[in-house]
Amino acid sequence: MTRDDDLQRLILAVHALTRIAALETKNDAPAAQWRTLTLLRDHGPQRIGDLATLSRVSQPGMTRLVHQMETVGLLVRGIHPDDSRVSVVSATDEGLRELDRWMEALSAALTPHVADLMDAEWDAVRMSADALAARVGLEPEGAR
Repeated sequence: MTRDDDLQRLILAVHALTRIAALETKNDAPAAQWRTLTLLRDHGPQRIGDLATLSRVSQPGMTRLVHQMETVGLLVRGIHPDDSRVSVVSATDEGLRELDRWMEALSAALTPHVADLMDAEWDAVRMSADALAARVGLEPEGAR
């Protein structure tokens, strides 16, 4: 097996676990909603175009998602502090609470699927998560 094979297997396993957990929690919110709230939590208020780039979706797609999320009170639009012609999107307190609830539900749904991992396997998971998070600009879990 090559390193590329290992990365592909890791990506597929994580996607499968996330899909299983989403089905088990019976949460019908799009994954993009949780990703958007996470990005706003971690990076602060963003222009829609910048948020689309961070999320790797089209700007029209992000505009639609922002509108939907704003309608249900998860996001709010405001004025950019340096340029009043530009609007920025921020997570609301309710949006961050919903994100926290989703993360808790996701973790609870995933726990039974990984409960039998040995300590050495958890160490490997932690090391992999830290290494990959560092390469994509995410803070280590304890840094938040």
